[in-house]
Amino acid sequence: MQVKRIVANIHAPDYDAARAFYGGILDMDVVMDHGWFLMLAGQGDNTPQLGFATEGGSGTPVPDLSIEVDDVDEALRRVIAGGHTPTYGPADEPWGVRRFFVRDPFGRLVNILAHL
Repeated sequence: MQVKRIVANIHAPDYDAARAFYGGILDMDVVMDHGWFLMLAGQGDNTPQLGFATEGGSGTPVPDLSIEVDDVDEALRRVIAGGHTPTYGPADEPWGVRRFFVRDPFGRLVNILAHL
């Protein structure tokens, strides 16, 4: 299994403030806008990304991190084998991802996903 990217998510009720600060000051561009989730990305080879959300999608809380993997079912198997319990999913979401949520050992909510 391979990690493809990691995105920090920020609970943000005001997308205009996020666009003004991260877009205006740091030249990050809007690369995704679902209405409840806005993703900004920088330029360059590694394309750093930040997510801003009013909710986590499908009525879930905003996760602290989103980690995209190449095999979400293998990640789920490893999470369960490691003694952790998913708090949401696995679910195939209408915006084209399969995902689940789990809390890390520090209490952070992690969204582990793969694009369908």
